[in-house]
Amino acid sequence: ILCGPVARVSKRTTELSILISHSVHVESSTEDLGSARPAWVIGILASVLIFTTVVDVLGNLLVIISVFRNRKLRNSGNVFVVSLAFADLVVAFYPYPLVLYALFHDGWALGNTQCMVSGFLMGLSVIGSIFNITGIAVNRYCYICHSFSYSRLYSYRNTLLFVALIWVLTVIAIVPNFFVGSLRYDPRVYSCTFAQNVSSSYTVAVVVVHFLVPIAVVTFCYLRIWVLVIQVRRKVKTEENPRLRPSDLRNFITMFVVFVLFAICWAPLNLIGLAVAIDPTRVAPRIPEWLFVVSYFMAYFNSCLNAVIYGLLNRNFRNEYKRILFILYEFHCYMFFFCLKLYLPGKCFDNFTVVLK
Repeated sequence: ILCGPVARVSKRTTELSILISHSVHVESSTEDLGSARPAWVIGILASVLIFTTVVDVLGNLLVIISVFRNRKLRNSGNVFVVSLAFADLVVAFYPYPLVLYALFHDGWALGNTQCMVSGFLMGLSVIGSIFNITGIAVNRYCYICHSFSYSRLYSYRNTLLFVALIWVLTVIAIVPNFFVGSLRYDPRVYSCTFAQNVSSSYTVAVVVVHFLVPIAVVTFCYLRIWVLVIQVRRKVKTEENPRLRPSDLRNFITMFVVFVLFAICWAPLNLIGLAVAIDPTRVAPRIPEWLFVVSYFMAYFNSCLNAVIYGLLNRNFRNEYKRILFILYEFHCYMFFFCLKLYLPGKCFDNFTVVLK
């Protein structure tokens, strides 16, 4: 019978060996997972990711172009929106196509360097998104609850500095992964991503710093705003003349929905990671593979939602989307008739246009 420090060391060694054996078991049992899964499962996962990628690219490009084109949308608050759109675009242009490649080829065949780059960009997008959502919440809180000092706090120069700080903190938050060795290919989700089973303490730190703390800050900001909204509606604080026009309320609700959807999409994966890290010996073997995969693809899906939410809930974004799409449609029609005029004889082209009219 072991007691004292020897018992504690023995217990810790046993837990660590079980965690390592579980990790090895997961990796070895999922190396040929692509071929073991039915074709319809691969088809569903690929379809979800293709849809997510297409909507992500088109939607977030629309967001960025809309802010630059529309004077009503060019404000300090929407600088964070553009930054968030950029964070969502990062995964669509590089990591998602590589995940699709791994899906269709039953594994990773692109080498370790591509894996590290893909994992880094995936982390850049995820952490950049939550930090930008936090920045948006703080911005909305200052705009509505501290309106008198807002213009000074969020001048054009200060806003750019805040956004730059967000991305600097994002990069700093990702760098430790290279020293811990937590960026690895996971065959269950066909992705080079953060491995939750490398270090329990590091996984707990990641979930707390990258998810729970930002969620707490955003929740505090939005609760304070909701309290002010209720007080204004009940005429409690009219003497303070808070800045709360109908358009401000709509913008706040839009960003609140963005936050709620982010929390819903990312909570399952983070809670799984936290549970495994706290008690790896009992929890890790009990996590169903389907739950882990669904939680990952829910997180993937979040990157395409923000642009859709802006279009549904924000009139200025919706109108600008329509203008941009109409311009693209007109350009497409112009190029179509221009090509016809080049390749069809003049008389034939004239008859064709008459028929179309």
